Amino acid sequence: MIKNQDKDIESQMGTLLRTGVIISAIIVFIGGVLYLFQKGQELPHYKKFTGEPHELINLRSIFINAFHFKSLAILQIGVLVLLATPVARVIFSIYGFIEEEDKMYIIVTLIVLGIIAFSLFSGIAG
Repeated sequence: MIKNQDKDIESQMGTLLRTGVIISAIIVFIGGVLYLFQKGQELPHYKKFTGEPHELINLRSIFINAFHFKSLAILQIGVLVLLATPVARVIFSIYGFIEEEDKMYIIVTLIVLGIIAFSLFSGIAG
């Protein structure tokens, strides 16, 4: 049987995930519309692959470019919000396990958060 507190935490986690996905979708939609206005007339170059522009590699420049209404930066923020949503869920899970005083799950969830943090930040220096 699930306790009321468990149901509340599950409900809050569901709301957190839905909110993150909806916010991400709204940001990506705005970025997509802006992209069509800014670059919709350009022809794509299918013979030459170009990676991410240099200004979209670090968070600071992404937010600076988004502040200047550059569509690719706004799209990038939408993707970052989508990626941050499950990370926020893991962090919220730690809170829930602390409330339940479940030490084993706190430790396991902290290990999962550590693995996620390592995988996210290990590529920054390179």
